[in-house]
Amino acid sequence: MINDNLAPIVLFTYNRPWHTMQTVEALKKNELASESELFIFSDGWKSEQDKPKVLEVREYLKTIDGFKKVTIIERDKNWGLAANIIDGVTKIVNEYGKIIVLEDDLVTSPYFLRFMNEALEKYKDINKVFGVTGYAFPINKNGLPSVYFLRMSGCWSWATWDRAWKYYEKNTNKLINTFTKEMIYKFNMDGSMDFWSQVVANQKGKINTWAIFWGATIFLRDGLFLHPRDAFAINIGHDGSGVHCGKSNFYDTKLSCDYNIEWPEKIEELALARQKHIEYFNSLKLPLWKRVVNKLIRAIGRIQ
Repeated sequence: MINDNLAPIVLFTYNRPWHTMQTVEALKKNELASESELFIFSDGWKSEQDKPKVLEVREYLKTIDGFKKVTIIERDKNWGLAANIIDGVTKIVNEYGKIIVLEDDLVTSPYFLRFMNEALEKYKDINKVFGVTGYAFPINKNGLPSVYFLRMSGCWSWATWDRAWKYYEKNTNKLINTFTKEMIYKFNMDGSMDFWSQVVANQKGKINTWAIFWGATIFLRDGLFLHPRDAFAINIGHDGSGVHCGKSNFYDTKLSCDYNIEWPEKIEELALARQKHIEYFNSLKLPLWKRVVNKLIRAIGRIQ
């Protein structure tokens, strides 16, 4: 990897000073942080109630160091998360050709930037690969390689190229008219999740999100996303503080303390990884007591 050709990091913030600080301080500990450019898009406040926290975030942003260069873009009005991300990603990736994207509730391991940059370099010319994520669901990892491809994107820390992002389209009516029942079933990881309901909710105006359309774009083009077995990023936003995240511990996982990556040479979805994700997503539908029992069984298995 050529260190003078590192991808720019783009961070999106709003009104969570503590979360933002955790995200930035962890990022600064990355071995490539001092050689990387950081762009921060600070969204404007939606209401007077949000204004003090937004201003508090912006004061903190002005103190950030430890990177090659820090550029802060303060929105003069509230764009909303979806529009802020779509616009920011489009501008930066079109200028630099590649990008690493974070939101203000993602804590990274010291190996995160290395992993993302190496993946961006390795698969830059393979059109079927649409990106890479640093997050890993807390699935059963037995038998899985260190990284693998899935026909499923990841939005809790991700990276991509301009060649892939150019296909991004947020068009609910077009998707609804294009997807068949069979396609929806596959898109929903064989019915184990209900990703599709987000598309419908966007169409009805109940939510306004961006990530589901990135996933749909990749799915329609039979694209692949690279996923790590062990997480290089975790989400700390499921505490009720996020725009679209309620309180939950279903997605809690641990950061990887090691870096031993064997890159897959076959550019295809790993069936075993897909099946393990489906099993995990299905487990979330179980009653609470069954989820607790299953979690204890997995924990005992790890101890033994």
